[in-house]
Amino acid sequence: MKYMATYDWMESARNTAEWVGATARAMASYPAFALSMNPAIPLIAAWGEVTERSFARMTAKPDWGIRSIVGPQGQDHLVDVVTAVEKPFGNLIRFLVRRRPPMARKVMLVAPMSGHYATLLRSTVQSLLPDCDVYVTDWHNARDIPVSVGKFDIEDYTLYLVEFMRHLGPDTHVIAICQPAPLTLAATAYLAGEHPEEQPRSLTLIGGPVDPDAAATDVTDFGRRVTMGQLENLAIQRVGFTYKGVGRLVYPGLLQLQGFMSMNAERHARAFAEQVMRVARGEAADHDAHNRFYDEYLAVMDMTAEFYLSTVERIFKNREIAKNAFVVAGKRVDIGAISRVAVMTVEGEKDDISAPGQCVAALSLLTGLDASRKAHHLEPDAGHYGIFAGKSWRLNIRPLVLGFIDAHSGQPGRQARPGVRLAATT
Repeated sequence: MKYMATYDWMESARNTAEWVGATARAMASYPAFALSMNPAIPLIAAWGEVTERSFARMTAKPDWGIRSIVGPQGQDHLVDVVTAVEKPFGNLIRFLVRRRPPMARKVMLVAPMSGHYATLLRSTVQSLLPDCDVYVTDWHNARDIPVSVGKFDIEDYTLYLVEFMRHLGPDTHVIAICQPAPLTLAATAYLAGEHPEEQPRSLTLIGGPVDPDAAATDVTDFGRRVTMGQLENLAIQRVGFTYKGVGRLVYPGLLQLQGFMSMNAERHARAFAEQVMRVARGEAADHDAHNRFYDEYLAVMDMTAEFYLSTVERIFKNREIAKNAFVVAGKRVDIGAISRVAVMTVEGEKDDISAPGQCVAALSLLTGLDASRKAHHLEPDAGHYGIFAGKSWRLNIRPLVLGFIDAHSGQPGRQARPGVRLAATT
């Protein structure tokens, strides 16, 4: 399937679906049809509106939409998104809060590169901004990167994280969410071996597959069933003529979205059917709960083929991180070399993407780290999304993470907030 025609056919199908939705909405909204009093007419218009919006979102990068935050004195502080480090495959961006002095907590959020944009962490960023200076890894859509720029695999990804950490300095607290958890652990270990004075203060890993074999999910089962040859043949395509990255081998975001949707197909079908009825009754709004979620969920990006394939082969199949056998730029990365970076893992009890056991496996690899610098939290009844952006994050996990950061800030007199308890490991 490594052909431009396949990629362009898929894009054409998406474009056609968007056009059909727009046509249905426009025709059913024609004033003359209102005279018929046929209840099917508003349903057709509603179906067209929901369909057009959904398929249009699949090619649009969402905006962060964080305009301001409320300061401790009740005043509004405007927020600017500025680029701290610019790289071909991803930037390190900063959420600069105007008229606010530097905060004691400097946090680097490592966003997943798993088919969605970094804006998936919008609510996470919003919740941290009042208490932290926040930086985020903003990965680029591979379809927009010319072939001449070169490759980008998991080793390149790891070295990007190393560069970002070195730019921010040793007073940084790193939080990696989902897919980047094992590679962020490896980047920290790389710093411990090569530039120990530039390691971050703390590292929090949330719902990531450090050891995929620790607990089975649909994701790990798929990785076991399919051979690398089959995966390359079925999933990899060349970017078509519409984009700057024409000819680049990628794992298309639309294929990833299909996988996401199929995992909970019945729930998604019900959500869209209910939204059509709400639009038909005039009860929907541009930023209602459905649109807020699906405007983000449906916005997908392509990954480079080498990144996707090396992730499956080296993280899931060969378990190089779990076996402490990961190599970057010809050098073995020893996770046991981490000896002064406090590490916390967070898991959701009902996480069906990175099940409990996969992330906490990181702590057993930290053989050179004292038990007092390790912590783990298992959030009851929480799914994957909830542990970094949902109610569980807001009510329970965020205070724990901030308390962990304070306890290991390296600044005299800084302690965890009252009421924050961490389950230290032995």
